[in-house]
Amino acid sequence: MSHASTVPSPIHATRPNQVAVGTIVWLSSELMFFAGLFAMYFTLRAQVPDVWEENTQLLKIPVALVFTVILVLSSFTAQAGVFAAERYQRRRTGSIWQVKSWGMHEWFVLTYLMGSVFIAGQVFEYATLVSEGVTISSSPYGSVFYLATGFHGLHVIGGLIAMLFVLARSFAAKKFTAHEATTTIVVSYYWHFVDVVWIALFAVVYLVQ
Repeated sequence: MSHASTVPSPIHATRPNQVAVGTIVWLSSELMFFAGLFAMYFTLRAQVPDVWEENTQLLKIPVALVFTVILVLSSFTAQAGVFAAERYQRRRTGSIWQVKSWGMHEWFVLTYLMGSVFIAGQVFEYATLVSEGVTISSSPYGSVFYLATGFHGLHVIGGLIAMLFVLARSFAAKKFTAHEATTTIVVSYYWHFVDVVWIALFAVVYLVQ
C-alpha cells in the first residue's frame, strides 16, 4: 500500500512566529516602562506647576513639530519596506527616482536617514536648552524632560542599529527569503512602537503645557 508523500507548506513572510510574538511581548513591557515615565511627569508637574510654566516657555514647538513629522513619516517608509520584503523584493528594479520600483533596501535606508535626522534634531534641542539653563539637574522639570525624551531617543538609536543589522544581513544573504523578510517585519514592529510613543510624548511634553 503506497503512502502519499507529505509536502510541507511554504513559509509565508507574514505568518506569526516565535520571534514576532516575542517582540510584541517585549514591546508590551517597554510600553509599561514609558507609562511609568508619563506617571512621573504628571506627578511632578502637579507638585511644581510654576516650574513647569517657566521651563515649557523655552521649548521650540515648531522645530520639535518638524522633527516629529519626519519621525512619523518614517513609519510609512518602514512599512513600505515591509511590503517590499513580503514580496521578497530586496532592491529596486528601476531607476532610483522610480519610487514604485524600490525594494526593501531603499525604503529602509530612507527610514534610517529620517530617524537619524530626528536624533540630530533632538541633540540640537538638548544643546539649546542646556545653553538656556535647562539641565537634568536644574529642576524637576529638567530631570523628567531629559529622562523621558532621552530614553525614547535611546530607543530610536536602538531601532537605527537594528535597521543596519537588517540591511547588512540582507546584503550578505545569497537569496532574500522568508527568514530575511520576517526580520524586516519584526524590526518594523519596533520602529512603529517608538513612533507611537513619541507622538504621545510630543503631545504631553510640548502641547499639554
